[in-house]
Amino acid sequence: MKTICLYFEIHQVVHLRRYRFFDIGTDHYYYDSYENERSITEIAERSYLPALDALLQMIRENGKFFKVAFSISGVGLESLETYAQPVLDKLQELAATGCVEFLAEPYSHGLSSLANEDCFRAEVERQSRKMQEYFGQTPKVLRNSSLIYSDEIGYLASKMGFKAMLTEGAKHVLGWKSPHYVYHCAQAPKLKLLLRDVKLSDDISLRFNDSTWEGYPLFADNYMDEIAALPEEEQMIGIFMNLSALGMEQPLSSNILEFVKALPACARQRGITFSTPTEVCMKMKSVGQLDVPDTLSWMDEERDVSTWLGNAMQREAFSELYSVADRVRIADDPRLNQDWDYLQASNNFRFMSTKPTHVGIDRGIYSSPFDAFTNYMNILGDFISRVSTLYPADVDNDELDSLLTTIRNQGDEIEMKDKEVARLQSKVEKMDAEILRLRGQLARKKPAKKPASKKAAPRKGSSEDAAADGGRT
Repeated sequence: MKTICLYFEIHQVVHLRRYRFFDIGTDHYYYDSYENERSITEIAERSYLPALDALLQMIRENGKFFKVAFSISGVGLESLETYAQPVLDKLQELAATGCVEFLAEPYSHGLSSLANEDCFRAEVERQSRKMQEYFGQTPKVLRNSSLIYSDEIGYLASKMGFKAMLTEGAKHVLGWKSPHYVYHCAQAPKLKLLLRDVKLSDDISLRFNDSTWEGYPLFADNYMDEIAALPEEEQMIGIFMNLSALGMEQPLSSNILEFVKALPACARQRGITFSTPTEVCMKMKSVGQLDVPDTLSWMDEERDVSTWLGNAMQREAFSELYSVADRVRIADDPRLNQDWDYLQASNNFRFMSTKPTHVGIDRGIYSSPFDAFTNYMNILGDFISRVSTLYPADVDNDELDSLLTTIRNQGDEIEMKDKEVARLQSKVEKMDAEILRLRGQLARKKPAKKPASKKAAPRKGSSEDAAADGGRT
């Protein structure tokens, strides 16, 4: 029986402000707060909220039949926390249905998997903790930024304990193979790979409202007919896209949500089900390994990483950024960590791309790739200067790590001693209170003293008088 694995990505670009060379060393705030609030508010109103309402309605109308998966970058989650809390509330409502799975991904939605293993691992773990905190789920499946994948990345994901990864069903990797099977990592056979069907996903996310497209207009029954017509043995259809495709890339006026809401009924009529990524892994076995020696992604026609690292400017910025990765990770300074997350985001490098592309790039404040590079490098120069000021370059990473470990250990020891002092102080206070209580009990039980008796005065004719009389006779 065929099953559809439907997945949506949520990430928010953090817009950098115009940062001049003369700002370096004097101003450490790098962001366009107005644009960040405006953009997330617009996307929430035009896409996220109506799309999530539609998906919630689909679950309520179809019960456990309809399933969907999400991944949310940590940077995106922070933007929602600050400017669009109703979106998080709606996602939590969806999580409560039991029909939604939340996946792991790098916190920054960056390219750390291509540069620094420790950094990548730390990012994924931070984002996974956020998924547990907000939705009560510990992710079992990993989705790297923009579906970036290679054999080495798959091996790392397996070491981190994930059951599966999502990636692109790229033709240059698959060759004659179909994306509609479950495969496994060449270097880690236990890690399953779920592939995106490029055509079926892009028909919705890129072409749905294109009146020049030969498939226009696309209807839900025709779409399901195409899936049903696939060979019987091809049973897993991965439809992966950004959630913003529903409302932004494909406007609500195109009836995109009506199309999506009709999918479950059309699927049920054709004996097609919906499954989350973990359910697919439980139901289906791998048919063989997928060899991916070179990195692939879901971007552009090449399906590689050239959209971020395709020219000398991008590679220089990338190299400079990750030259301080270990120092930032070791230092673990809250303010540096936040800037580090935002500077890692992949969109910063995409704005520098000089590639022709069928998918438009909104460069925002930048007039050209060179303008984006200059602004980013100014900011990066200030950021690296701050790292060096806190932790001088003449202190190597091992020495810095040892020093900071010693400091943290001393801090932990002081904290433990403070707790012990507080415990003993509390014990002393209890003992003082007990002493006062016992004194009070003793005071109540002690008998009152009897008054001393008075000595009687001698009477006349007493022995003393007799003795006196006897002396006279």
